[in-house]
Parts: sequence; structure tokens; C-alpha cells
Amino acid sequence: MSGLNAGLRAHLQTAVTTTCRAWALTRKDGTVLGFTDHDGPLTFGGITFRADTGLSALAIQQTTGLSVDNTEALGALCDASIREEDIEAGRYDGAEIRAWLVNWHDVSQRHMQFRGTIGELRRSGGAFEAELRGLTDVLNRPLGRVYQKPCSAVLGDRACAFDTSTSGYSKDTRAAAIEERRVFHFDAFAGFDAGWFQFGRLVVLAGAAEGLSGMIKRDRMDGARRVIELWHPLRADVRLADLLRLEAGCDKRAETCRLKFQNLINYQGFPDIPGDDWSISDPSKAGSLNGGSRR
Repeated sequence: MSGLNAGLRAHLQTAVTTTCRAWALTRKDGTVLGFTDHDGPLTFGGITFRADTGLSALAIQQTTGLSVDNTEALGALCDASIREEDIEAGRYDGAEIRAWLVNWHDVSQRHMQFRGTIGELRRSGGAFEAELRGLTDVLNRPLGRVYQKPCSAVLGDRACAFDTSTSGYSKDTRAAAIEERRVFHFDAFAGFDAGWFQFGRLVVLAGAAEGLSGMIKRDRMDGARRVIELWHPLRADVRLADLLRLEAGCDKRAETCRLKFQNLINYQGFPDIPGDDWSISDPSKAGSLNGGSRR
């Protein structure tokens, strides 16, 4: 029981305990939800943990070293807590999870047992099952620099350092027609060349899909309209009245970085690195290597 809150340690050493478990779920959009397996609500840390959600968790598997701690949470889908349409929209993907053992009689006596993120999330029959992965899970991801001609940064990230909110690199507008949540038709607007938004992002700023985004596969003109096609459909309904933002795209080439974004100083590729043909070429006695016929 090392590391336990002193009050909780003393409580667990008594003959009768009043403990339960509580979970706090924080989505990437900032929404925080609290759950408990107690028969009444609990409040601590500015979070109210609801008891009427039907959420429960299996035993936590914890090990020493760098092995990943993991467990699973089971619960019922309902409008008041976790809804099926939010799961479908991906709003719980990668959400942070914290789990405590709590003395419900005195919530100051608590111990955090688990902290991690939601992994695979499955749903069926009005219920869901979520895999919870510990903090060491990130150590399983490959890291390191890739030496290649194209830029390895993502437009606007820390390595790129380009401010995508700069005037001329985004457009807030509404669609004139939408096909299958993937193809968006806009009335023509000036100031942006054809293909300007290709490889960029479409971000939903309002409506049921607010906060969701999709990568732009193609930006083309179709008569008087501009057509934006995404690689994959958005995972929630988008209506014509919903405000959308189109963000400029980058094809990862040094020329694009220099001419379109004036950001070559932060280019993360190696445009002058020799290719495979150069590195495996053999010496030759020929005086002319221009590819022409020899006489």
C-alpha cells in the first residue's frame, strides 16, 4: 500500500471499508465526464462523478518495467453520458482516462490507480466496451528522424512553425451542396488559386460535426462552383447551414514551402539528398554519359 494517501491507508486497515471506484474521462475537445460505481454521485477535483451511467471497469493489469498497464471499461450508451453518435464521430478516440480508488464517505481519501487513454472502442446492443491503455503505451510508437526529400512536418505543427491562421491561407464559408459527407460544393470565391486547398484540411466550425475535420484529397473547379473532396467522409452529419473552414494544403515539396508559404527556413526535408540511382551507380569509362548512342 505504498504511495497511498495516509487517510486512505488507515481506512483500508480497518475492518469495514467504504470504498468505490471513480473515473474521469477528458476528450480532446475539452469535454470532461465523471463516472463512479458507487450508488450516489461523488464530487472532487472540480468533477462530478455520476452514479447513474451504468459504467463499470474490469481489474487493472499493472506491471513493473515498461510493460503497458491496461484494463477495460464497460458501460451503457445513453443521451446523458456517452452517446453512440459521439463514438461514431470519433470524439472519444484517444481520450484521457484517470481512475481512482475513493473512500466515498470522505473523498479526500483517494488514490489514483490508473492513468492512460482510450484505445479500441467497441459498441453493440446499446452498450460499449472500451480498451484502456496506460501511459507507457506511447513508448511502443516508433520515433526518429526520417531522411527523405519531402518534408516530414505537418503544416502548422511545432516543426513547421507556420501560422495557418495567416490571412490568405484559410477561408470560412458554407457549402452549397454536400455529397455523402465527403464531397463539398461551394459557390465560387475569389482569392485562391485552383488546387490551393489540396492536401489541406476542412474543419467544421458549427453544427453536429463541430470540431471534426477531414484531409482534402482534391480541390477543383466545376463550372462556377468549387469542389472540395475529402479522402474519407466526416463521421457526423454536416448541414448546409454549418460554417466550414478550408485550410491551405502543402504537398511537402521544397518549392511549395518556399513559394507558397515563404517558410523554407523551417523545411524538414532534404531536397538535395542523393537518390537510390546515384548511390548504387557503377564507375564507367565512357566519356559521355548523356544517354545518347555511342559511335
